[in-house]
Amino acid sequence: MVLNRLMATLALAVIASLPASAQTWPARHITMIVTFGPGSGSDIIARILSAHMAEDLGQAVVVENVGGAGGTIGAARAAKADADGYTILLGGIDTMAQSQSLYKNPPYNPVTDFVPILLAAEQPMVLLARNSLPATNMKELAAYMLANADKMQFGSSGLGSAPHLACSQLAVSVGAKIAHVPYRGSAPALQDMLSGNLDLYCPLAAGAMPLMEAKSIKALAVLTQERSPLLPGLPTAREQGFPNIDGYYWMGFFAPTGTPVAVIARLALRLNKTLDKPAVEQRLRETGTTIMPPQRRPAAYFGKYVVEEIAKWAPIIRASGVVPN
Repeated sequence: MVLNRLMATLALAVIASLPASAQTWPARHITMIVTFGPGSGSDIIARILSAHMAEDLGQAVVVENVGGAGGTIGAARAAKADADGYTILLGGIDTMAQSQSLYKNPPYNPVTDFVPILLAAEQPMVLLARNSLPATNMKELAAYMLANADKMQFGSSGLGSAPHLACSQLAVSVGAKIAHVPYRGSAPALQDMLSGNLDLYCPLAAGAMPLMEAKSIKALAVLTQERSPLLPGLPTAREQGFPNIDGYYWMGFFAPTGTPVAVIARLALRLNKTLDKPAVEQRLRETGTTIMPPQRRPAAYFGKYVVEEIAKWAPIIRASGVVPN
């Protein structure tokens, strides 16, 4: 609480010291670009947060889904938007870190084309299988994959997305080359799993929680290094003998470079207020999402973290066998 009060005091001091034009922001609605389609984990989180942000800001926060190319199309659009505080990006580990090694010529640079606002939340990624697939754990799945690789498919929310990379790590760990089917978001991939047309998928927990709870699909592992407190009964891939799979998903807010410092401060202040609401925390927990603690939210920390994540994932991507596009 002391840290939160200090952050709020500093933000208000910055706001007060800048031009009146920045202090009057926002005078109209704000667009929040989400880089995946409706029903995706990012979309679910965006819609929860945008509703509460609108209450605090006194202006609508409109979620715009811009999917495609593993989220890079939406991020590129955000990078080119006017730097006036009326367009913000909900970026994730894939669009703002992994993309830099997954594409030979990324259409934006997360460090130079954006300014960080706040690191908001983290989700575990999970390994899902269609219910009719005859495996109840990862060792059984590995045996099945080796025997049926030529007939199997795994899905993702787009080429180069975090689900693509997570399932690719699985295939490399097992030593089975199976076909990749990219979708424009989580919802169509999950629909194909329900119909039995897709064997495996490694999504964010948020989009899959209702189906997992209803046992409409099989959840075989959580892909974080430790068990998720939000999914305590689901063993990790590491526990099941697959230590090289690392599937977590952070998400945070960015604005185009050049956005006024006062506007960034006001956005951070309002986002912190939103994240600290008990109703928001409860709703996000229901989706399998953990809100970042206050010490990990600030822009200064977030900016360094993005740089570290870009460096961390470069060798992992090379080892995964995913060829840069």
